[in-house]
Amino acid sequence: MKKQWVAIDENETVASAYDRLQQQGYQIIGRREVPIFEEKDGQPVPIRQQIEFCVTPLKDER
Repeated sequence: MKKQWVAIDENETVASAYDRLQQQGYQIIGRREVPIFEEKDGQPVPIRQQIEFCVTPLKDER
């Protein structure tokens, strides 16, 4: 089973990304959120969260 992390597009909802990945033949097995920082006045400032799903391809049921 090959796992990979897929990031959600910035303008995409979590639900639409979930549906899109399922339609592409993936099973979602995990989720993580990674903070994205920007440097302002020499200090890191959080600007948003990057949401990623851990996915595996669905098995062929033949």
